[in-house]
Order: sequence, then C-alpha cells, then structure tokens
Amino acid sequence: MKPGRTVMGFLLSALLLWWTLRDVPLDAVWNVLREANVWLFALCTIVGTSIFPMRARKWRPILEPVAGRLPFGPLWRSTAIGMMMNNVFPLRAGEFARAFALSREVPAVAMTSALGSLAVDRIFDALVVFLLMFAAMLDPQFPPGATIAGRSMSDVAVGGVALVGAALAVCYVIVLRPQVVVGLASRVAGRLLPARRDLIVGFVELGVGSLAVLRDTRRFAAVFGWTLLHWLTHALALWLGFEAVGIEAPLSAALFLQGVLAIGVAVPSSPGFFGVFEAAASVGLTVYGVPKELAVSWALGYHLLTFVPITVLGALYFARVGLRVRDVTQAQAR
Repeated sequence: MKPGRTVMGFLLSALLLWWTLRDVPLDAVWNVLREANVWLFALCTIVGTSIFPMRARKWRPILEPVAGRLPFGPLWRSTAIGMMMNNVFPLRAGEFARAFALSREVPAVAMTSALGSLAVDRIFDALVVFLLMFAAMLDPQFPPGATIAGRSMSDVAVGGVALVGAALAVCYVIVLRPQVVVGLASRVAGRLLPARRDLIVGFVELGVGSLAVLRDTRRFAAVFGWTLLHWLTHALALWLGFEAVGIEAPLSAALFLQGVLAIGVAVPSSPGFFGVFEAAASVGLTVYGVPKELAVSWALGYHLLTFVPITVLGALYFARVGLRVRDVTQAQAR
C-alpha cells in the first residue's frame, strides 16, 4: 500500500468530517438518533446489508465467459471479505482482496480474470447509479433550480451519464476489436516496460475476456438486472433511514443521494469512507432542503449501522477461508 496516498486519504477524511460537523452540535445529533424509530433503522440495516449477496450474484455472469458457472458460496464469501477489507483498510484494498479471496478458494479462476471482472462490475455500477440519479431529477418533486458547487444538477447528471456512456462505448470497442487492443498493449509495453511485456499483455487479454459479457445478450441482461436490483434496494435502505429519523423526502431523493454518495466515495479517504460519506450525504440532502443537523444525524446513524454487519461477516469468512492480511498485501505488492 502506498503510504503517501494512505496519509492523504486519512487527512481528507478528517478534514471532511470536521467540515461536516463544525456547525452541528453533537448533542443535537445524539437527540435525533435517540428519538429515531428503532424498528425502521433495524429494517434499514437489514435491507442495506442485503445488497452484498446481490453483488455476489451479479458477479457470476460476469465471470462466466472466462470461468464457467461458479457456485454462489465462494462468490458471496469473497464479496463479503472484499467489503470488510474496504471498511478496515485504506485505498480500496477490498477490491484486490475480493479477487484474491476468490482465486484462493476457486483456483480455476485466475487472479487477473477476477480483477478484470471487477472492472466490468464497476462499469455497470456507474452506469446504473447515474441513470437512476438522472431519473430522480426528472421526478416532479425534485427541487427546481438546485445546484451543487454553483453548477446546475442537470449539468452534473448529464455529464455523469455522458461519461459512463463513453466508458461503455470504449468497452464495446475493446470487445469488438480485441486484437487491436492487445496489439496496442503489446507495442506500448514493449517500449516502456519490455521486461514485463508478457505479463501486461496477458493481463490485457484476460481483461478483454472479462468484457465478453457485453457480447452475450442474456449475460448482459443478467448483469444489468442484478445491478439495477442492487441499487434500487440500496436506495430503499437509504429511504428507510430517512423515515427512521424523520426526514421528509420522496423515494427519488434516495436515488439522487446515492449518486452523490458514489461521486463522493470515489475520492481517496480513510477506511470505510468516514468523513467523505457524511460530507456527501450532507451536500446531497441539502438539495432537498433537509436541515444539516438532520442530514448529518442520518448519515452517521446509517453509516455506522450498515458498516458493522458486512464487516463482521467479512471478518468471519476471512478467518474461515484461512486468509491472512499478509497474504493479501504480499500478493498486492507483486
């Protein structure tokens, strides 16, 4: 792990957490959480945790072209381990850990294939999250004239959708002309890193293979369907949290907020995205006129409640599979 980026992530998280809480009395936050509907918060936690098995199930059709039809068990355990590692280690260490855990439990899945499949996974996530965010802005209940950092939300959403669409178009070019991409990678690696040329070309070939899901209509529909279900369920969990603390906002506000959160947690941060999550939530809910005190209370309560279950589950599976942190870090350093 790179110390400079790790330190920067912790500093940014601390700065954002200070900025979010600087004018919000902690006793007011405690009062909001103490008076929240416990049963709704519990339901919110259950629904929020259920998205992780969905993510594991979505992984299967992505890997199918390069690894065949895998059983759900290893996919789920690897996903839980990856989410746990994201929550306790910096720099999204969980992405690598998720691929590493699967390749250890299912040796037939090459590490490079697992990593390539996760890139596809994230492309579908971005596509669906921004499409749902854009759909939320078409809701008549969306606040007119809303802006973030001086830019209209329509500009932000259209820019996001355009960016994801461009990424998807690039993926299709790679799928349709794989030899061109592999050849280009070979030439560039030969000039810049000749000693690692074969390794880089092999990685690119496996990455291209992971994108094969885009060629198959059935697999594409399966991945898109599971991604859509995942993010609709996540939005429902956010909205149940709104209800628990008394935030009056439509369900479409949760679709909008998860887009803001996705943008926020993309920046380097501390493990678990603390500080970044709260700041993004405060900004997103302010668009709907939610008082900052209430927005921050919701963010802290929701974040902590959904942080614990998957972290505990991931830690249990980590021990059960027989992994060690040193195994993951050494493999990542290679």
